[in-house]
Amino acid sequence: MFKRYHQLFVALRVLLDVAIVAVAFAGAWHIRFGSPRTFPFAELPRFDDTMLVFAMALVAWPFALRAAGLYRPQRQRSAFDELFSVFKAMLVAGGLLVVATYFTRESRYSRGMLVIFSGLAFVGVGLVRFVLKELLQALRARGYNRRYVLVLGAGRLAHQVIDAIEEHKELGFHAIGVLSVTKKKVGETVGGVEVIGTLRALKSVIATRGVDQVLVALPSRAVHHLPRVMEVLADTTVDVKLVPDVYQYATLFGGLEEFGGLPIVNLQSTGVLGLSAIAKRAFDLLFASLILLVLSPVFLCIAAMVKLGSPGPIFFAQERVGLDGTAFEMLKFRSMRTDAEAAGAAFATAKDPRATPIGALLRRLSLDELPQLLNVLRGDMSLVGPRPERPIFIERFRRRIPRYQLRHMVKAGMTGWAQIHDLRGNSSIQKRVEFDLYYIEHWSIGLDLKILARTMAAVLFSRNAY
Repeated sequence: MFKRYHQLFVALRVLLDVAIVAVAFAGAWHIRFGSPRTFPFAELPRFDDTMLVFAMALVAWPFALRAAGLYRPQRQRSAFDELFSVFKAMLVAGGLLVVATYFTRESRYSRGMLVIFSGLAFVGVGLVRFVLKELLQALRARGYNRRYVLVLGAGRLAHQVIDAIEEHKELGFHAIGVLSVTKKKVGETVGGVEVIGTLRALKSVIATRGVDQVLVALPSRAVHHLPRVMEVLADTTVDVKLVPDVYQYATLFGGLEEFGGLPIVNLQSTGVLGLSAIAKRAFDLLFASLILLVLSPVFLCIAAMVKLGSPGPIFFAQERVGLDGTAFEMLKFRSMRTDAEAAGAAFATAKDPRATPIGALLRRLSLDELPQLLNVLRGDMSLVGPRPERPIFIERFRRRIPRYQLRHMVKAGMTGWAQIHDLRGNSSIQKRVEFDLYYIEHWSIGLDLKILARTMAAVLFSRNAY
């Protein structure tokens, strides 16, 4: 049923987006030219010029949304990811309009009008898509708008697939059964789903069970069955997805890519790149500047307390390792005596005797970390990311903890996914690595906002901050 109505849903989405863009254009025109006292203007643009730009906007926005993949099924994307894709589409559509109006008129169309229009269109399209996404996910979690899935394979990989389906009910997938390679597993359950037959029953199960999608989760030792399976499935209209067994070897950003028309399974790749990296950098600059501005009185007060509390400098610069394993000087308010590491480098501990009285309080509240906002502005760090470590400790961790070095695929952060889960101070390094890699693979502006929002509570109630 889903496939039958998918094109209709896409057409309705395009029409809805076009309607929102039209309303946004009309709203922008009235904001820019409807109140000369608020926004003075020499003269109104010509009607035919306005209609030309309007027509181009109605074409540019659906084109940009399509280029961002927003007319493909979005079940497996979060609402924040979809919102960020709309933001990227806005940049593309806005750029197209600026270029088009530059070459189609002797003087550019009102830039203020185009800026206001882009903002309104982003808010309108983004808000409607966000609400629809949340509504659909709520309905799917309650059993509506489901896609019925048949899983091929009854081993470890199939178990992982079914667990993922059950864990994410909001995506609207429902496993109706499992087909195994051998008869001995028929009648058993895999992840709570019954093994209803062997691969020989594939054709009849699809014909009688209303299957929308087949997930092939065969172990690598059973891939010789795949040609026959695909021969049967080629005579049906169901979607077919392959879950490759090689993903057990994947470390970071595993996925399918294309190289000269040849599909390639990517087992490890780099971190946040392209437009995502630009967006994250813009996010860091904006919020770090705002935080510094708001907390500047606190910043000065702490500096005075450190200076008066014990002899020595206000700031403490320490070598840490960040993006691509590059070393940088990380700033902190000095919280320990100047001879704290006379006996060598060591981790901080609870009631650390090396800490000054003021320093102990600063470390408990994580206020000693505030100067790292300067590192963020300088580009050494990000507001959110894996916490940077010292080179002397990294060499030790790399030998002991698998995948530790993958943390350096993104900029180090002032706070991170591990820190808001109370993995700070004297906590498991192995656990921290797991949480850091989860953050890198699932990064989004929405996730950064969530981490920043939860950081204050984590700082106030953490048992491991010292």
